[in-house]
Amino acid sequence: MYPAELRYTKDHEWIRPQGARGVVGITHHAQAALGDVVFVELPAVGRKLKAGESFGTVESVKAVSELYSPVAGEVVEVNAALAKKPETVNSDPYGEGWMIVVKPDDTKQLDALLDSAAYRKLIGE
Repeated sequence: MYPAELRYTKDHEWIRPQGARGVVGITHHAQAALGDVVFVELPAVGRKLKAGESFGTVESVKAVSELYSPVAGEVVEVNAALAKKPETVNSDPYGEGWMIVVKPDDTKQLDALLDSAAYRKLIGE
């Protein structure tokens, strides 16, 4: 449920390192807590983010929640398919429900994030 190859934030985002880039989304725990996702607002490609900075929002039938960047870097891709099918965040949070691709300023930032075991401990699993 919390893949070992990912790194996690205390705000319930994940990042999958892929070479000099990282794919970002929200965790299974986060999407389950939100309920049915009905809208996702994502940043423009080229936006520079600081670690922990809000990069968008996810709206569900229950609430609107901020999305926070796990690392500092530049947004190089966004998942435009979520505009038409935001519910993909619920059905496939680690696959087709990804949100942005970031080119980190420094890949060493990933070392400061939680591994799967630490994230599971954080959420009490």
